[in-house]
Amino acid sequence: MIEIDNEVGLSHPADRVWRALTDRELLARWFTEVEVMAGAGGHLLLCTAGLPGFDAAVDAEVTERREPELLELRCDEAGRRTRLTCAITPTAEGCRLSVREAPEHGTWPAEQRVRREATYQQVLTGRLPAILDWLAFQQVDLRRGEPGETAQLPAIGTVGDAPEPAGRSRRPVLIAALAGAALATGLAVWAVLPTERQPAAGSDPAPLPVPTAATAATRTSRAAASAPTGPTTSTAVARPTRSAAKPSRVPTAAPPPAPGLTARYTTVSTRIFGYTGEVLIDNPGGAPAKDWTVVVTLSKGGTVAEASGADWRQDGQAVTFTGPPVPAGGSHTFTFDVRDPLTKAPEGCTMDDAPCADAAPTP
Repeated sequence: MIEIDNEVGLSHPADRVWRALTDRELLARWFTEVEVMAGAGGHLLLCTAGLPGFDAAVDAEVTERREPELLELRCDEAGRRTRLTCAITPTAEGCRLSVREAPEHGTWPAEQRVRREATYQQVLTGRLPAILDWLAFQQVDLRRGEPGETAQLPAIGTVGDAPEPAGRSRRPVLIAALAGAALATGLAVWAVLPTERQPAAGSDPAPLPVPTAATAATRTSRAAASAPTGPTTSTAVARPTRSAAKPSRVPTAAPPPAPGLTARYTTVSTRIFGYTGEVLIDNPGGAPAKDWTVVVTLSKGGTVAEASGADWRQDGQAVTFTGPPVPAGGSHTFTFDVRDPLTKAPEGCTMDDAPCADAAPTP
């Protein structure tokens, strides 16, 4: 009996591998689509027609199921009946998956068997690990731990709780003594201060000076000396007027705006579990462009693993890239790796809110 036997070591726990084997949506992503056959009592239809080594779709019936260790199916492919066994064994690194298909009625031609075994090998060593990595990322809890309890502040006692000091009853007496001493000192100082002298009763004040005839004559001679001796004429002096000519302002045309940055996106390489994207930024202007922002929108579930030539942050499906200044008349290029087993290009790309140009993918 010729069997097809494949075994692969996986760095994932057994329950995650079991989910990838039994979830119809996940199975369609790494192996083939599965349909439930109506009225067939638990029969499944594996849409394997078109896969290398398969002649038609496979009618599969689950005969044994022990989660997360063993899954056994009886398969019928165009009259050829086989038994497919998937066994999961935990290991220190994760688990080991063994997939064995043994014919029960009929067999495969040698060439078909080789192609069928190669198909199993490809999906088990390439596509399945990619889906498991994607599942592992979806299950990562990125939330920070909750802060611990803060230390309680010591209780502050009320004023009435404090014991009254022993010398408190003597304070009023001491304060009264100090106040009396201050009052006595003030009265003593006031008593020794000199008093203002008042004029004696009956004494007349000093008489005011009375002008005499000599004083009047002196004032008359001074006035005569200061009077002008002849007639005077007043001459009006004409002041020249100054007229400042204001220069006329001629409006000048504003310089044309500097051309903005442009960006072009290219998918430079693809692989089973993702792709590598590249963005080329051109600066046709005459001055360096210091601030620029490129936003790449990934498909749902896609994540950026790393980037070269730019700083980045991811918020949901949007990944924002910023980087160094772009020299005048020059360009700047950055690349980024995306983990996405479903698509091989982002859904969108903008450069400062303007769409990026799409370039042909690099072969």
